[in-house]
Order: sequence, then structure tokens, then C-alpha cells
Amino acid sequence: MAQATSKSTPTKSVSRPQTAMGLKRFYEETVVPGYLSEGVYRNKFQVPRVTKVVINVGMGEAVQNAKLLDAAVDELSAITGQRPVVTRAKKSIAGFKIRQGMPIGCKVTLRGARMYEFLERMLHSVLPRLRDFRGVSNKAFDGRGNYTLGLKEQLIFPEIPFDQAAPHGMDITVVTTANEDDAAKELLRRLGMPFREAK
Repeated sequence: MAQATSKSTPTKSVSRPQTAMGLKRFYEETVVPGYLSEGVYRNKFQVPRVTKVVINVGMGEAVQNAKLLDAAVDELSAITGQRPVVTRAKKSIAGFKIRQGMPIGCKVTLRGARMYEFLERMLHSVLPRLRDFRGVSNKAFDGRGNYTLGLKEQLIFPEIPFDQAAPHGMDITVVTTANEDDAAKELLRRLGMPFREAK
């Protein structure tokens, strides 16, 4: 998991989709033709793409206070525009007073237009709101072309009232059709993911 932190070096400059164009259109009209013109892929169906974005919130504190989970569900719904599903413990953990089946978090899986809209907001509006932001980690890929970004708090999203929310983190996993991490990284870079410059 990559934590979005401030202790890093500046990112390389990359082209950014125009707000009016939208990320989906930018991918179709700029990213795909760019790959094809460079001869990286023979046809547009071979070009990697993002298939879904999964946002997961773990709320272990909900064991003691169920209202925290209710708040997390409402907040994730406001952030993504889609109602989350509640995640439950797969097994009992006596040390944490967790029983199998107990609600311990929530998650949303975004596809299509909502996926692109969320990614565009995250890349170009939300991440730059982080204090002293220098880019995200280059090393948070899973070996299968998927990338997970960890955010320490949800308050960086403008949909969340700063003075009413209890801070909690979330993991954002971007799933791609790339079959290797380097290809996935290049795809995300072209979409505007602000990776930290490698030292």
C-alpha cells in the first residue's frame, strides 16, 4: 500500500487532461492514439485500460461504536456517488473482540463513467490538496498491473465537512488490464498519476 506523504522529490511533468474533455475522452483521444503512434501496441484493443477502482475503508473502531461505520458509509457515498457495501470480518479475532460476520468497514467498486469521474477528481483536485504534496509512490503495484494508494484521511475530499468528520484512512486500488507493473505504471502516468520522481 502506498501512503500519500509529503517527504519526496518533485514529479516529472506529464500532460494533463483538460477538465472540459474529461478523463475518459482524454484516454480515448490522446492516450490510445499516443500508444499507437509510438508503435507500442498494434491496435487499440491491446492498449491497457483501467477497468475498475475499488475504494476500501477499514473501521475497526466500529466494534466499539457502530455510528462510526454509519458515518463512513455516508461519507464514502458522498465521495463516490455510489452506495458502499458493508464489509464483514471473515473470521473471529479474540484479541480485538471481533467475531466472524461483524461489520468492520465498507467499500465501493466503481466502473465506467463514475470510475473516470472519480479518478479525474482524485488526480487533479484531491491529491494536490495534500500539504507539501510531491507525488505518490512508484512501488505500490501488486505484480499484476494493479496499483493501491493509501490515503491517511478522507478530509482531503471537498465533499466531507472538515469540522464534522472523524478522520479515517482509505485504500484506493486502481485495477488495469496491464499484465505487468511497468505497463500499468506507464498507463497511469499518461492518465496523469503524479508519481514521485525516482532517485
